[in-house]
Amino acid sequence: MIRRHLTLAFAPLLLVATAALATDVQSPRQTQIETDLAERARHLGATDVTTKGAPNGGIILEAKLAGSQFALAIPDGWSGDALLYAHGYSTPGTPVAVATDPVTQAPGSGLLGDAYGEGFAVGHSAYDKAGLGVETGVTNTKRLRDFVAALGGKRIYVMGDSMGGSIVVTLLEMYPEAFAGGFARCGVVADWQDLLGRLIDMRLVYNVLTKDTPYALPGEQDVRRNAIAPEPPDGTTGALAQAYVFGQIGKVATPPLKLWAAAQKDPNGREAKIVRAVTGVGGFANDAAALAFPLVTAALGAEDMAATAGGWVYGNIGKTYEVPGLSAEEEEAVNRSVQRVSAAPQALAYLQRWHRATGRIATPLVTMHNRIDSLVPYAQEEALAAVVAEAGRTDYLVQYGVPATRAPLPIGGVEGYTHCGFDNAQTLKAWDALRQWVETGAKPEASPQ
Repeated sequence: MIRRHLTLAFAPLLLVATAALATDVQSPRQTQIETDLAERARHLGATDVTTKGAPNGGIILEAKLAGSQFALAIPDGWSGDALLYAHGYSTPGTPVAVATDPVTQAPGSGLLGDAYGEGFAVGHSAYDKAGLGVETGVTNTKRLRDFVAALGGKRIYVMGDSMGGSIVVTLLEMYPEAFAGGFARCGVVADWQDLLGRLIDMRLVYNVLTKDTPYALPGEQDVRRNAIAPEPPDGTTGALAQAYVFGQIGKVATPPLKLWAAAQKDPNGREAKIVRAVTGVGGFANDAAALAFPLVTAALGAEDMAATAGGWVYGNIGKTYEVPGLSAEEEEAVNRSVQRVSAAPQALAYLQRWHRATGRIATPLVTMHNRIDSLVPYAQEEALAAVVAEAGRTDYLVQYGVPATRAPLPIGGVEGYTHCGFDNAQTLKAWDALRQWVETGAKPEASPQ
């Protein structure tokens, strides 16, 4: 693999590291190397800096940039290649910190750990908030990229999952010279307004069809409000905060999963009809996860969506719902009863900026998506391909559609289609295709894996 040299400012530090760390990981010389790295990080604007050993003689740097925590693992003998990771959507109230060891706690199906073993520096940044976070994800990941470049990074890649896939596309469109290549898995790669509209429509129709039944969602029925508050009480931090959020997710997911269980007992019954109607309105598969995951996201994220975008994000005034599986009379009743809401123009403008893809990419981009996904439909990939083609940039895009996978849900005792259901082998194949593309200039073939 082609390697590039470090800048003169940082190369001596890692040349010493190569000799010292390989012999005695507890030596005073290693301590000095870590001290020098910490001082350099502070010089570049990092705060709250700590260092520790990484596998195979490397160093993990944990610190903050502009108040947001990050973790970066630099391998022994680093040549300047790097891979940064942008994580996906997290329910409001979830702690924002990222894993302090991006090697052994490697996200992206373990790809950061694999890349580190190939000589890449790997890292990720926390965002300023949980919930809808494309803007902060772009800002913080770009800031980390610039920091890595200042340390001697030359060829820097960016990878992201789900919302992180949207962050990857946005970064490549906004900063075409900043990254060598992008890898987006299961991402909202085309249009957030489309995805949020699907999820909110599902909640709207679900509310109508489950009203006054044991399957109604708990709490607030106005789709512009959270059904229940996902955020933990003030002062709750760390694992306790995460456990609280998981508990709130469970409260919202339980009614639709009970509906799903009842539907399996009578495939021709009322419950089965409701499941098919609600998932069909969103364009999802008739599936437990594809019913529960979108409803949970819409019901626990509504207020964060509006606060982030500066107003309500979706409007259905004048829309006629076509509801799969319902009779004409039943469909008419849904359209008569469904809550009608208006979108704020400034919120729609925000979603267009953060983000509706323009297709104007000039950097190699590889995407990977399950053909059936329970939260972000494959339609996002089709829309991305269309907008990239319209912009005349097809030479920069390779897309891999991979088979759907199923797994047990955390609650409910049922299986469902996964969101981001990839294994390490699939991920490595796509990653290797991107690297070879960047290093050789030869665009890989797009084919199912």
